[in-house]
Amino acid sequence: MHRDNLENYLKKLLVIGPINDYCPNGLQIQGKDEIKKIVTGVTASQALIDQAIALQADALLVHHGYFWKNESYVIRGIKHQRIKALLEHNINLFAYHLPLDIHAELGNNVQLGQLLSINNVQALPNLKPDGIVMQGELEQSLSSKLFAEQISTKLNRQCLHIAPSSNKDINTVAWCTGGGQGYIEAAAEQGIDAFITGEASEQTTHIAHEMNIHFFAAGHHATERYGIKALGEHLKNELGLAVDFVDINNPV
Repeated sequence: MHRDNLENYLKKLLVIGPINDYCPNGLQIQGKDEIKKIVTGVTASQALIDQAIALQADALLVHHGYFWKNESYVIRGIKHQRIKALLEHNINLFAYHLPLDIHAELGNNVQLGQLLSINNVQALPNLKPDGIVMQGELEQSLSSKLFAEQISTKLNRQCLHIAPSSNKDINTVAWCTGGGQGYIEAAAEQGIDAFITGEASEQTTHIAHEMNIHFFAAGHHATERYGIKALGEHLKNELGLAVDFVDINNPV
């Protein structure tokens, strides 16, 4: 498939036009024209680039790419090494950030909800872009201990749990994959029992205690494996491209 045709397909599929993001979505580094083999992964780290080279990929498709807002424009150090490796091996780099978080079928949020068997999933209201935080219900009420064990088992990573003093059972859940800890207040204001994201901040503990909401941090990387994996599987099934998902372990 020609590189431009793939980019146009992804642009339409992920509806990137109306989203105001922190980085460019789409083709970030140009490589060879024809794409037959794609490697997908969460972050375009050197380790993932090395795997793409070893697998003779024509394109690397990631959630976390380069050229983030407010970062230095200078290409040196690790940025130079990464970009140099991609250019020397003529590998295209495609990156999709918020469009992949919020996509209604392939997105990180939807995929995490499916993994945790959460029902009646819908966007938490009054937040933009729509779908940046999702909410739903558990199949049955669970103690916080059992729910923490379920999250840790499903994500293969021990989650951080901050419980309010009530330590209430959990029926309703809201979540935002990655670095979404700032949305805990919005979830608490909607009367949600528990909030899941990837990371925690110092103030998160106080908010959980004072707003009577359970908080679970299950890892930025661990919560965002599933959107890019689902996107790769979609491209394999719909376009017949060879796609390999490579999970570079990251405890954060």
